[in-house]
Order: sequence, then structure tokens, then C-alpha cells
Amino acid sequence: MNAYFLLAVAIVSEVFGSTMLKASSGFKKLFPVIGIAIGYAIAFYALSLSLKTLPLGLAYAIWSGVGTALTALIGIIVFKEGWNSKKLLGLGLIIGGVVILNIG
Repeated sequence: MNAYFLLAVAIVSEVFGSTMLKASSGFKKLFPVIGIAIGYAIAFYALSLSLKTLPLGLAYAIWSGVGTALTALIGIIVFKEGWNSKKLLGLGLIIGGVVILNIG
């Protein structure tokens, strides 16, 4: 299987797990807690498989950077968390950093 596809699965699963953290209300709701466990288990498994091919630094930078950006966007869109120009600039810098790492 393609390493970048596995990395994408890892990112989506990690973002899902992080979103379920918010939805769990401090581990008080059962179904979101189950979602956390499943999301992170798939994320780490898919990341480990992608690391068979991809360099660790590159894969981790993409995984953490894109995951952070997507999680922040979900916070803004789904959970109605506030946003401002500084937050958007920070997201842009994260995405720019991931692009630069890929180019390098």
C-alpha cells in the first residue's frame, strides 16, 4: 500500500481521535471514549506502516502539522471555537512548513 495513503489514514484517524477527546467531556461519555481508542489505534498503526518507507522526520512533520491544522479547523467549524488573524496565520505557517519540508 502507498506510504502517503497510509500517512493520510493516520492523519484522519488522529484528527478523529482528537475530535472525540473534545466530545467525550473529560472521558464521561462512552461512545466518544471508544472513538478515541479506535482513532488513535488506527492512527499509530497506519503511521507505523508508513514509516517502513517514509523518513521519520518527514512523516512525523506531515502527520503532526496537517493533524494540528485540521484539528484547529474542526474546532473552529464544528465546535464554534473563536478564530482571528493570528490563529489563521499560525495555521498558514504550519501548512507552509509542511510544504517546505516536502520540497526539501
